[in-house]
Amino acid sequence: MVRRRLGRFGTSTRGCLISLLFFAVALYYGVNIGEVYWRFYQLQEEMRSQARLAPSLNNGVIRRRLSVKVEELGLPEEAQRFKIERSSRTRLITIESEYSESVSLPFFNHTFIFTPRAEAPL
Repeated sequence: MVRRRLGRFGTSTRGCLISLLFFAVALYYGVNIGEVYWRFYQLQEEMRSQARLAPSLNNGVIRRRLSVKVEELGLPEEAQRFKIERSSRTRLITIESEYSESVSLPFFNHTFIFTPRAEAPL
């Protein structure tokens, strides 16, 4: 004997749709915010790479390479203000920058401030 429960039709479908809608909204926000952090990560990795190569490169070459990466990533111009310091005392090179990126989404407007930094032995 097959029993049907009356009055329950659509309940699980509605719950599923609400869950699906919530997932889509979270995905939309996550992708847009994640892009900002992904670009930061890529710049920081390039800075680390250039810091590792620093013993054979001068600061001008490092700065030009990093500026190309900033343009490639579509970061704000302020990200190209690199501070490159070589310390003979600690035998380290330090590369730093600071920039901000704004994200404007429905019900969410935020400016993220990033300070990528890389350090390597000379």
